[in-house]
Amino acid sequence: MTYGRQPAPTGPDDEPDPQDHWSSWDEAVHGPEPHPQWLVTELAARDTELGVLKTGKEADVHLVRRSVPDTDRSCVLAVKRYRDAQHRLFHRDAGYLEGRRVRRSRENRAMAGRTAFGRQLIAGQWAAAEFTALSRLWEIGAGSGRIAVPYPVQLLGTELMLEFVGDPDAGTAAPRLAQVRPDPAQLRSLWEQLVDALVVLARAGYAHGDLSPYNLLVHAGRLVVIDLPQVVDVVANPQGPEFLARDVRVVAAWFTARGLPAADTDPAELTGMLLREAGVH
Repeated sequence: MTYGRQPAPTGPDDEPDPQDHWSSWDEAVHGPEPHPQWLVTELAARDTELGVLKTGKEADVHLVRRSVPDTDRSCVLAVKRYRDAQHRLFHRDAGYLEGRRVRRSRENRAMAGRTAFGRQLIAGQWAAAEFTALSRLWEIGAGSGRIAVPYPVQLLGTELMLEFVGDPDAGTAAPRLAQVRPDPAQLRSLWEQLVDALVVLARAGYAHGDLSPYNLLVHAGRLVVIDLPQVVDVVANPQGPEFLARDVRVVAAWFTARGLPAADTDPAELTGMLLREAGVH
């Protein structure tokens, strides 16, 4: 698969290998500025496929190394590729899509009818919604330090390139919260980080929409929020408060089961506080 505008080759060695393609940076929508220093943005860079990191019903995540030939400029990226119109998209997607509308009535009808064209539009909406949410949360997190998300590198159609959270040299992703067995002090720290992140989301008007211990990473002691395509506008979506309450119930149950006092993880109390932060009364 080839992305991006290919420079005219000057010799046989200038063509990428079969597993390589030219960087698509110049054709894509870029993440927030200033771009991190580790990010390779040179148009002469090549992207090398390193394999599949994770498969899912709606998207697969691949590992890609972006590097500038004959230099030490290189970075490893997680590339989320949403499935095309021939594949099943999000179950219960109608509830998540409330509050998201495109301007053209033809496109709205296609999405509502789940035609092949409509399903492709929905796939693009998932990718765009995740990119937009991550961009906003990254900017907030950079200033406040109260939420950590992967840096959204670029968006091109239904492909989203993200910062790889983990050990790039080994290609090993950071563990999900569900895989971690924290001691009491770590458990308390992770809960406090989670509450901070939920407050930031609420103040931005968001509910994650599918929050669970499988959509949170733990990297160097830091809780990182991932998988935000189904992000819900708490105010515009009539089901927004319900999505938020479900997010809280799921993660609170995990922390309580690991030993955090139930009084500290009361879902009703936390949900009420978050709805107030979001301006929903």
